[in-house]
Order: sequence, then structure tokens, then C-alpha cells
Amino acid sequence: MRIASVVGARPQFVKAAPVSRALRAAGNEEILVHSGQHYDRGMSDVFFDQLGVPEPDYNLGVGSSSHGRMTGAMLGVLEELFIEVAPDLVLVYGDTNTTLAAGLAAAKLVIPVAHVEAGLRSFERSMPEEVNRVLVDHLSDLLFCPTGVAAANLATEGVTAGVHVVGDVMIDTLRVFAERAETEAVTATCGVEPDGYYLATVHRASNTDEPVALARIIDAFAALGSPVLWAVHPRTRSRLTADAALSRRLEVATLVRAIDPQPYLETVALLGGARALLTDSGGMQKEAYFLGVPCVTLRNETEWVETVETGWNTLVGTDPGRIVAAAREARRPAERPPVYGDGHAAERIARIIGG
Repeated sequence: MRIASVVGARPQFVKAAPVSRALRAAGNEEILVHSGQHYDRGMSDVFFDQLGVPEPDYNLGVGSSSHGRMTGAMLGVLEELFIEVAPDLVLVYGDTNTTLAAGLAAAKLVIPVAHVEAGLRSFERSMPEEVNRVLVDHLSDLLFCPTGVAAANLATEGVTAGVHVVGDVMIDTLRVFAERAETEAVTATCGVEPDGYYLATVHRASNTDEPVALARIIDAFAALGSPVLWAVHPRTRSRLTADAALSRRLEVATLVRAIDPQPYLETVALLGGARALLTDSGGMQKEAYFLGVPCVTLRNETEWVETVETGWNTLVGTDPGRIVAAAREARRPAERPPVYGDGHAAERIARIIGG
């Protein structure tokens, strides 16, 4: 088959790595398209380098802007591209604007759509990601779910055809690369000891676009009493730079160390050595679970409900008291069942696509 795989954001590169290998090993012709949603080296190129993802056949260079403007720009360019390359299938990942634009463009051209990471629901429609994933699920022909819960969500919405529970492809990547991540070397470079620091990431609009929310998060990080390595997303960095009060707040929080976003292997190393993860990311909740690291999620809901149900994740929103309490009390439960599969999801996806 000729398959157009469309990616554009850091988590999608991680998901695409094992799927791309499996599709090509099965003899498919894969056309890899990079929308350019994440475009600086720290958020894009280095992931292709480390994970062995082939160079994109097309880089659309759309860049970052408002949700509507970005999605519209991608939609027009992708429509022209799909007409030109005539794929048998368009493969999309996750819940970004890239996902929605590619799914819409394909559906309007009556090209079958396959959605990796289908069926996730936070049930919070104010999140752009929730809108994207719901719309794409309802226009997809093949829906690859990471868990049975995701498949049940789809069934509740009347989506049952083409649904397959395959496991989580991010676990495939971690299974291959986790042993290559050198925690001691990376933590030494950052000036911290394994299990002596927290790792933090903050990027969702509900946290970064609201100065009050971001200030509360910074205050919580500062109150933990241990080093916090905060890998600052470029979007978050721009918010901090533009707001003098927030910049000053971070400056006086001496135990909070703002670092650049890290490449994949370095991120895995830092996560594996952390006392706990403080994040609003969806993908990193799963990665923490796989690596046996407690997670404190800076949201009031999560699509990865299994991490909460098993006791490895605590939802705290942006309340400083709740953040500090959950982080300090973070423990590793005795059991960590393989709720996200066995690390071979990509192979199942390739077999299903091949018929």
C-alpha cells in the first residue's frame, strides 16, 4: 500500500518511529509528511535523528499560530499534497492540529483514514486536543486504540467499525530505547542526583496562556524544597519572557532550573531518574508509568485514566497546595500492570493495515 503518514509535533515523532519501521518492513510504501507544527531542532530534528525516523518526504513548514489559522493552513496544503501523491491510506497520530487537518483533508478526498491512539477521552471539551481527537475518530476508517477503555469510549459514541485494540505505540519506542538512556550521565550533566529531583513539563494552553495558572505552578515548584528540572517548552518560554512578573517569580525560585526541551533519550533518562514527574502532558504520563515513576498531573482530568486507577498518577490541577502535597507524598505502588500493551503495537497495526 501507499501510505501517507502525517506528523508534526514532538509526541507524534515518538509514536511514528515504530510504526514507520513496521510498515516499511511489511513492504508498504510510506510517504512521510511533516507539517512543521513543531519546527525548531530541539522539538523536531533531533527526534528524527535519535529515533531513526526516516527524513520526511515533505516538510510543509506551516509553523505555529492560532489553532484556526494553523489548521486551515495545513488543510489547504495537505489537500493539494494528497491529490498529488494519491495515497491508499492516510495515517494520523494523536490529537494535534496536524492530526485534525490531515484527517479532514483525507476524508474530504474520500481517502481512508487510520488513527493511531484512537478513543482517548478526557471529557473536557475546552481542550483543543479533545475536540481534535473526537472529530478525527468520527471520520476514521481504522481506529487503533491503546486500551480497552479507549475502545469502550468509541462504542459509547456509536463507533464500532474498524476499531482495534493494539496497545500503545509509545511503549514500543520505550521498550527499544529505555536501556540506551544513561540516567547517571544525564543527571550529572544537569547537576542533580538520581531520585533527588523532580522533572517538570508544562505546555497546555490552559496553563501557559493564563498568567495566574502559570504563577501558581511556579509557586508550587518553588515550594517543593528539592530541585525541579523544568524542561520549558518554547511556547511556555515565550510566555515567561513576555511577562516580567512571571520571569521574576521564576528567577527567585532558586531550586527551579529552567532547561531547554531535551532530546528523546535525554528525556527518558531524566524521567527515569526523577523522584516524580510534574506535567500536563498526556504522553509523559504513560512514559512515567512504564518507567515506574510517580506522576503528578497539572490538570483536573486525564485521558490516561489507567495511570490514576492504578495509583501511579494524581490529578491536582494548578492548586499549589495540592501540587506540593502530591509531589512530596508520591510513592511507587507495589504493582504496575501492563495496561498499555506489550510493546508490539506497531507490528499489530502493520498487520491490520496489510489486511
